[in-house]
Amino acid sequence: MTSITLIGARLTDPGTEFVYRGASSACEGCPYRQQCLNLTEGVRYRVRGVRENTQVLDCAVHDEGVRAVEVEPAPVRANVPSKGAYAGSKATLQGPCPHTECPSHQYCVPEGAEFDQEYRISTVVGDPPHDHCHLDRNLTLVEFEAADE
Repeated sequence: MTSITLIGARLTDPGTEFVYRGASSACEGCPYRQQCLNLTEGVRYRVRGVRENTQVLDCAVHDEGVRAVEVEPAPVRANVPSKGAYAGSKATLQGPCPHTECPSHQYCVPEGAEFDQEYRISTVVGDPPHDHCHLDRNLTLVEFEAADE
């Protein structure tokens, strides 16, 4: 389901993904507050397109202003325990990982997913990008279904 919202002009290319983090203290008193703060915090979104005939509006948060776009919840890629990782099953993230240099870190600690929640797997992507897990975890790279709104 698509929503219309205002986001930073630098983020408006179709296909751009972001995790909505909620209001900033700079949003206080903004006349566009209702149009910007209408998404669900912590959810990953993908820009579907820029609304036609819209202008760039001044914004205290985004240096190049904001524009009206259509967004939809986006799936999240994540590493999950291999046991039971198949399309249609539910999985949780294994837990935090301190190895930020690992090529799989972005999937072990993905933006838009929480450690204490269960997610339905839409697709099994395959082996994670790392050669060896420093925490000796047996992981599979999957794609979680996009959040329902």
